[in-house]
Order: sequence, then C-alpha cells, then structure tokens
Amino acid sequence: MHARMLAAGPETELVSVWARRPEAAAETAAPYGAATAASLDELLGTCEAVAFAVPPAVQAELAVRAARSGRALLLEKPLGPDLVSARALADAIADAGVVSQLVLSKRYHPGTREFLARASRSTVTGARSLYVHGAFLGGEMATGWRLEHGALLDLGPHLLDLLDLAVGPIASIRGTGDPRRWIELTCEHENGAVSQASLSGSIRVARARTRVELYCEEHELVYDSGELDPEESWPVLRREFAEAVRGRRTPDPDARRGLRLQELLEQAARTAL
Repeated sequence: MHARMLAAGPETELVSVWARRPEAAAETAAPYGAATAASLDELLGTCEAVAFAVPPAVQAELAVRAARSGRALLLEKPLGPDLVSARALADAIADAGVVSQLVLSKRYHPGTREFLARASRSTVTGARSLYVHGAFLGGEMATGWRLEHGALLDLGPHLLDLLDLAVGPIASIRGTGDPRRWIELTCEHENGAVSQASLSGSIRVARARTRVELYCEEHELVYDSGELDPEESWPVLRREFAEAVRGRRTPDPDARRGLRLQELLEQAARTAL
C-alpha cells in the first residue's frame, strides 16, 4: 500500500526501497521504477522522507535513526511494540525537530472526517464500537507480530483514536479478554461519557467491520466503514504528508498522537491481564 500510494504522486515520488531481504525490496520497487538501497544509510541518503511498512519493533528502532538523520517520517501504527519504545521514538522525533505523520488510514477518509465533525457538535452520553475481521486466521496479514500481540495492538489504535476524538478524551480504559481472540475495552471519558469497543482479528466474517455508534442527547450518530471506499483515503494522506514536509509543519495525526494512543493501549493491556 505504501509503495503504491507514494508512487502515484504527483505530490510524492517513490525513489528507493530498502528491506532486510534484497529480493523483497526489489519486488516492491520494480512496478514503480524505483531503485533499491543496499542499506538503511544508503536509503536515507537518497530521500527527503521515509515511509515505514515494518513490524512495530523494527519501526521503533529504525525510525529513530531516520529522525536523527533529519528525515521526515511516515509512520505506521502502533509506534512501537510497547510504551517504552514508543516514547523513545516520539522523543527522538521531537529532539530532531522533523515532521512525522501517522498512517491511521481511516482518519484520512472524507466520510470519517464528516462523522468526526458532526460528533464535535454533539453531546455524547455513551458509545459502542467494534473493529473485527478474520485476517489473522491466514494470509498476508497473519504476520508474526500480529499473531503475537493480537487485535489490541493492530486494530486498537484505529478504534481508540475515533472514540477519543468523537466522544471526548479518554480518561481511563479497562480491558478484558484475549487480544489474540477477542478483547473488550471499556473507556471512561473526561466528559463523563462511557464507551465500549470490541476488537478481534480472528473471527470468520464476510468482510472487515468497523462501526461506531454515538448516543447523543440530540440524536444518534453512526459511523460504518463498510459504506466507505478505503481507496479514497490514500490521495488525502499523500497530499497532506507532502504539504507537511514542504511546509515543515506538524500534521495531525503525528507521532505525539501515536504516543497518546500507545499510552491507552498499554493501560488496556495491563488491565486485561
């Protein structure tokens, strides 16, 4: 997805790809006429910005090096495998003064932004939400880190981000269940509202489902990603990242937002034990 999005331009150009396996880099670069780098240092020497499409533990290590080299960063969620590594990366980005942007893909969809704008004008009493699919049961998404950490670390950032914005800042969060099968989160928000979130990547459903129901004093608001075309997110993400890099301004969401979400993930994981 990263290669295809960045190569599409015109705001960005995919100039080089590096991977731990040279054959993987070549396979990714070839369709777009991009070069391959023999090392991370070589990659950093050829570009203004770096997009990371690697496991959280790898991102947390390599993105620090990229930030210290002065490169802008397009980061996947979560920032790292745990709060310690996420904080170290966020601190390195702040110290280097480089632009960072977080690939919370749903946030860039016009439909999501319309929902959040309507929510900001509403008084929410309570909310229910879910993000479920069966991709961890097999296929290209059933990667090692996802199978180890489960839905909380992979799907949780998306849903918690939406709840934190749509309902109000989350003050505390409790989790129950097994993130590798099904986990339930109960969030208490600073405004007194309560929300619930269900997460699983290991159930057989016809398609992935992301749904948020807001129960407001005035009305009910529903967000359902099944009604949205995910392809509409990528041009927005690409354009806003390029504008942020060229304008040297901090976009939203950035690494600081990623750290905020990682703090919530850590709290949920700790209470679910």
